[in-house]
Amino acid sequence: MTSPSDQASDQQPEAKLRADAERNRDLILAAARRLFATEGLGVSMASVAREAGVGKATLSRRFATREELINAAFADRMDGYAGAAAEALADPDPWHGFTGYIHAVCAMQAADRGFADVLTMAFPAAKALEARRKESYDDFVELIARARTSGHLREDFVPEDLVILQMANAGVIAAGGDAAPDTWRRLVGHMIRSYAAPGAPIPEVPDAPTPTALYRAMVRLARSGPCSARTDAP
Repeated sequence: MTSPSDQASDQQPEAKLRADAERNRDLILAAARRLFATEGLGVSMASVAREAGVGKATLSRRFATREELINAAFADRMDGYAGAAAEALADPDPWHGFTGYIHAVCAMQAADRGFADVLTMAFPAAKALEARRKESYDDFVELIARARTSGHLREDFVPEDLVILQMANAGVIAAGGDAAPDTWRRLVGHMIRSYAAPGAPIPEVPDAPTPTALYRAMVRLARSGPCSARTDAP
């Protein structure tokens, strides 16, 4: 017959294992978010393991694939992305809601380089992430229809134009880096102007970066290699 003390000793290792597993998961996600935010999604799984201070086997047990890790690391970001679309739809001024949403999602890209990549890529295996993306897309389609009806959004604007903007914005963010970090704001300002129908109230376009800042960004881009291949090598 098992004594109460034996049962307690059996339960303690189990509880410790669960606590260790949860701690490792938190360490991995924190490390992945840091690396994705500064370096984009091209960082290797081995780099994430090193940053987290865990072995590659531990990482694989928690997240068997890159898609699983990306899904978990950006779940909260995608919640914010979907929430921005819902908030824009709640704006009583459809054009203001539309322009506010464009700026909000581009700001999210600028705040996190990894998220900038996520918004311009598809991850079919990351089902939760793609579900939130679909939800946001459906709200954006409705937002477009409302903004068109207001007479302030051009009739030829289509949802794919947002994807094009996000791709362009991701490139500007990556190229500007620390040398010209706010360059994306001017890009977005000009793009919003291009989306406006005649007579629509147009927000002011932010100032351009200084020639010196742009030069530093160009030098940085040349040194890093704009076409450098991303690999998953350790």
